[in-house]
Amino acid sequence: MKPEDCILYSGAANGAEAAFGAAAERHGIAEVNFTFEGHKDARVRGIRVLTEPELKQGDVSLTYIGRLMHREFRDTRLFRRVLQSIWHQVDNGLEVFVVGRILEDDTVKGGTGWGAEFAKLCNKPLYVFDQNRNAWFRWKAAQWIEVDAPVIDQPRFTGTGTRFLTPEGTAAIDDLFARSFS
Repeated sequence: MKPEDCILYSGAANGAEAAFGAAAERHGIAEVNFTFEGHKDARVRGIRVLTEPELKQGDVSLTYIGRLMHREFRDTRLFRRVLQSIWHQVDNGLEVFVVGRILEDDTVKGGTGWGAEFAKLCNKPLYVFDQNRNAWFRWKAAQWIEVDAPVIDQPRFTGTGTRFLTPEGTAAIDDLFARSFS
């Protein structure tokens, strides 16, 4: 794949999303960063402010997400908007890369976990770099399987994850792009 034929779908937030965007920019890959009015974006390149009707497209029941992810979420306007924008990120990508932490119940920690669960529901290739284990995992056959060095195989891909990015998480993103676009 040529970098100029690719698009990263992300959210421009601090942490993993900003690192995915910076890596895309260094490699000459276009970005679409879904955001919403009032969101504090760490990146400005490729910003796509979602309208109210577009946000509603990505709306999902917090009760459903809570049951799916075995936890409770507070129903605040900001949290709902974040989940709605994550829906757009995953919906547009053909494969999904997440940086965060896989929990014992096979979900991913935080709001980022919704992106991973939505990718599972859509049967999209899903990779998570677990910062606690310093390793990449792929969701396959209803379980996480450790993988050595994934590459970006699709021209439209999603990169999202935690706001609390570690140096290992940053290196994982940089290495992913280097392997995929060198």
